Amino acid sequence: MQTLIGQIDKIIYENSGFFIATLKSGEKISAHYHESDVANLQDAAVTLKGEWDIHKSYGKTFKAESLLVNQNELFFFLNRVVKGFTKKLTAELIEKYSQEGLIDILENDIDKLLEIKGMNQKRLDKLSDGWKQFRSMRLLGEFLAPYGVTPALLRLIATAMKGAKDPIESIKKNPYSLMRIHGIGFKKADEIALAMKLHRHDPRRIQAAMEYSLSEYCDQEGNSCIDKRVLFEKLDALVSLQNDGLYEEALLDRIHEGSIIILPSGKLALDRIYEAEKFLVDNFKKRSKKKDDPLTKDLKLFLEEHSLTLGEQQQEALKLINKGKKLLLLVGYAGTGKSTTAKALLDLLNLRYDENAIITCALSGIASQRIKERSGYESTTIQSLLVRFDAHEKMPYKVVLIDESSMINSTLFARLIRKIDPDATIIIVGDDAQLPPIGAGSPLSDFIALKIAPTVTLTHIYRQRSDQAIALIANDVRLGLIPSYRDSYDDFTFIGVDIANRYALKQNLSGGEFDEVLQSNAQAILSQIAQTTLESLPTSRAHLETKRIKEYLNHFQVISPMRGNALGVDNLNTLLQEYFNPNPKKKIKTHRGEYRLFDKVVHIRNENMPTFTTEEFKEGSESVERRIFNGMCGLIFRLDEEEDQCVVYYPNEELIVQYTYDNVRDLLSLSYALSVHKVQGMEYENVVMVMSFSHLIMLNTKLLYTAITRAKKHCHIIGESGAFEVACKRLETTKRFTVMQELHKG
Repeated sequence: MQTLIGQIDKIIYENSGFFIATLKSGEKISAHYHESDVANLQDAAVTLKGEWDIHKSYGKTFKAESLLVNQNELFFFLNRVVKGFTKKLTAELIEKYSQEGLIDILENDIDKLLEIKGMNQKRLDKLSDGWKQFRSMRLLGEFLAPYGVTPALLRLIATAMKGAKDPIESIKKNPYSLMRIHGIGFKKADEIALAMKLHRHDPRRIQAAMEYSLSEYCDQEGNSCIDKRVLFEKLDALVSLQNDGLYEEALLDRIHEGSIIILPSGKLALDRIYEAEKFLVDNFKKRSKKKDDPLTKDLKLFLEEHSLTLGEQQQEALKLINKGKKLLLLVGYAGTGKSTTAKALLDLLNLRYDENAIITCALSGIASQRIKERSGYESTTIQSLLVRFDAHEKMPYKVVLIDESSMINSTLFARLIRKIDPDATIIIVGDDAQLPPIGAGSPLSDFIALKIAPTVTLTHIYRQRSDQAIALIANDVRLGLIPSYRDSYDDFTFIGVDIANRYALKQNLSGGEFDEVLQSNAQAILSQIAQTTLESLPTSRAHLETKRIKEYLNHFQVISPMRGNALGVDNLNTLLQEYFNPNPKKKIKTHRGEYRLFDKVVHIRNENMPTFTTEEFKEGSESVERRIFNGMCGLIFRLDEEEDQCVVYYPNEELIVQYTYDNVRDLLSLSYALSVHKVQGMEYENVVMVMSFSHLIMLNTKLLYTAITRAKKHCHIIGESGAFEVACKRLETTKRFTVMQELHKG
């Protein structure tokens, strides 16, 4: 192993702690650095141990296995990592207290530093937080390095466990506790555990594998129960013990403690999901039997007085509610008049109940806002409603309309229904042709299939003009038909970017040659997306310049089925950022890329965050901790380097959220492009959907139907016509195994 000493001149690449740089002497180096941001190494003198290597992009490079900063560690930390500490002040602190004395103060008596001229509480708090994180990273690094933990993974673990009293002891006690960290699954935790010499048959290992298998099968794949044989096969794929006796023992432990329930059919369910779905079945059966007196003796007169012209199916829904039904499923496909019918139902119930006794809700902020605009009744997100009445046994409303119900998983549906008064009227509105919910269960589909509530299905499409086609094309897709997608419409455009003689080329070209054809086609699709984006930019920028943030966020949206590859969400965001926000006044660099002032972003993980309502923010009030949910879209409107803060405005929820720069890395993504799953429940003026055989594994009718119906004014589909036709014909038949279905069999 060779040693190289030099001073870092320029960092030319950085990702998750790995970086490539040039030294002042001209040599290129590659190394990992995890104790703080790589940017802090600029101009630092370092000692590297490693070997010379030829990098495919950067040529001759010194590949370092270790990096040591040739500077007093404490001096480097204060001067480089903690903002506001000049070299002069840092030197004075070390001279005044000595290195050991200053470390003792930082560890045990940090308030003593308030004696230093220019020090204040705010600055001291930042120093304290920085020191704790720095020391924790060093100690964790020393502990985990022998077990193959990379610097990027170390940063993830250290950030997630910074609130733990003794993270090292916690990991020693049970290495599988690392699975609780977002981004670490069983396999990575298992690698670390086995490297720590944990026995392969250790009960902690089997229990962790069982927990992971159930979570993947339920929360990720959407099922709410599992066959025991399937569970054991999944366990064996993870731990490779081929020992059903050990698996049975671990399962019995979970059954005895009550965390796993055996269903009458023998299938297994997690207790929280079993309780949610059993509650929904029992509750809906009770509500379906309840009945009120008629709301009006003359429904025809009511329709005339409210200037309503409704079709036969729509009137059937009104008849059921007018007869006194307390529970109704209103299922409607694109363009069938769900919103009109929902408003009519609420107006009918308004004959008996005051407007303030009626509430509408939906999972997303956009869907909630949309139903408020279309119905005229108060609306909120489901999560906000649950938070608002968390301390109450029941909500005070007599009528609750739940929109976009296809998005709601079993546990959330049960939480909401538990809060609704037993005598209230519930109207559940949804479209089961859309993608199923994220999480366990498929409540809307089960409600319909099992007929556990009165249901009206709207199928008649109310087409306004012959040149409007979004609803017609979406419904052809729903039925597995190839629509007339190449015709000219005012609201739908298909832009074909095809590979001529694709099949023949694939047969006759080498793998490398055909890959070049695919890459060329992907670039052509990206060019067409860029052209369509440019056409929309003037209106988008006008919205932003006039501070119409909601309109800016909802005017134009690119959608892709997947995150990866050239046509995936991540690459599209990098491309689109250059069009929408090319010259920012401020920006943050992270391993996810750049975040710029006035970027469109999406929150990607449910998390309690310091927040303000718009009024609280204007008044300078203290922040309030509120739950911020995966999928909320907003705009970065402040980057404060002094405070280390990124501030995001979420207009649909009317909330302002503070992020530390570290939080930005883990909780935000750019949202110029979003996955189809992320936009479910949303609505945009203009949508661009990417269509490519590179996304073949994801293409089906539900995904395409969901994407097309996100467009309010115009839907553009750009890409390969063959891929579009495959998606139209591939009827989504993925079956979810649910507790509701099993209970119904029983």
